[in-house]
Amino acid sequence: MSVKQIGNAEFADAISSGITVVDFNATWCGPCRMLGPVLEELSEELEGKASFYAVDVDDNPELAQTYGIASIPYVAVFKDGQKVDEQIGFVPKPALSAFITRNL
Repeated sequence: MSVKQIGNAEFADAISSGITVVDFNATWCGPCRMLGPVLEELSEELEGKASFYAVDVDDNPELAQTYGIASIPYVAVFKDGQKVDEQIGFVPKPALSAFITRNL
C-alpha cells in the first residue's frame, strides 16, 4: 500500500468506508515534504487497517475550505466518511503512528 494522491472528484468515495487517513499538503510546504515519507512507511505498516490518501490543498482549495484547514500539513482520520480526529503540523513517526493507531 502507498499513499495515493487524490482530488475533489475521488475524495467522497475515498473516505466513504472504513478508516481513512488523509494528508492535506502542498508541494511548497517543507514540513509536508518531511511528513510524506513517514506516511508512506505507516501506510505499509498499517496495510489492511487503514487507507492512506494525500490531497494537495493548492489544487483542491474547496476541500481545504470544507474542512477548515488553515495550516498544513494537516492529517485527518475519517471513519466511514466522518472526520474523527486531526493532527496539524509535522510530528515524528512514533507520534503519528500513535495518533493513527488510536483511531483504528
